[in-house]
Amino acid sequence: MPKSVPDPNLLVGLDTSDDAGVYKINDDTALVQTLDFFTPIVDDPYMFGQIAAANSLSDIYAMGGKPITVMNIVGFPINKLDKSILADILAGASDKVRESGAVLVGGHSIDDQEPKFGLSVTGTVHPERVRTNAAAKPGDSLILTKPIGVGILTQAIKRDMLDQESIDRVMDVMAALNKEAAEAMDHYHVNACTDITGFGLLGHAMEIAEGSCTGITIDSKTVPILPKTRDLAEQNIIPGGSKKNHKWLSGRIHYENIDEVDQWILCDAITSGGLLITVPEAEAESLLKELHEKGVQSAAIIGKVTDEQPGCITVI
Repeated sequence: MPKSVPDPNLLVGLDTSDDAGVYKINDDTALVQTLDFFTPIVDDPYMFGQIAAANSLSDIYAMGGKPITVMNIVGFPINKLDKSILADILAGASDKVRESGAVLVGGHSIDDQEPKFGLSVTGTVHPERVRTNAAAKPGDSLILTKPIGVGILTQAIKRDMLDQESIDRVMDVMAALNKEAAEAMDHYHVNACTDITGFGLLGHAMEIAEGSCTGITIDSKTVPILPKTRDLAEQNIIPGGSKKNHKWLSGRIHYENIDEVDQWILCDAITSGGLLITVPEAEAESLLKELHEKGVQSAAIIGKVTDEQPGCITVI
């Protein structure tokens, strides 16, 4: 297979584990492009559309960009499910796209055995303000903008083990855009950023550590966690993806007096999670305050970037 010809305008491509590709158009503008879709994780089709849209848009925010256009990606068993379900999915996504300020320009659908939905999103960013997951610096503080535990709680929803208040809470977390968080971090010298999704908090933190050739220390006591997560985890209500994350990271994470249940929670596979931001320590409290003022109430400083044991994480 012939090798691709290097393109100097490709600022972020396949060489790193970043959230989106970035292509420079001119000295002032680069395109940010991403695509994501998945099967329903909640029963409410409107909320599923909202969550899927927020999840896809999040990659643009993680790169420091502003979403401008989206295209729907749909798989739907048109002869098995009522068309009103698809209409509700599309309505939920459309409302979330409108909230982001982007514009729906089209899409593609196929007849499929089970519903699948997501978005292809294009955004813009200044070429000199691209946020990657591979540029953290020793001394940076680590800020997480949404609570974890989403995978565990959605697993409990599937088993009919969660009360309505908790269901509403986790759906609201997943459907919340990372727009305010992205706008807040644009005012600071953010060195690295990623969003927390399928690899869990520790998996995506590991991508930052490896990509930046730094170490990371996470204080587990400061990590925001959704209510009831611990109780459910103690009952082994753990998604298979979360346990796979835990196994995948084995040997590269040093846990200091952290029991296995808490390790699973920190590795929990998430849908539409928050941003994980590294920013110089001197700016961290100011950024955290602005996040709270913008309504990102769960945001917390959860650790730091170090020059010790590059490519490894210590959890205390």
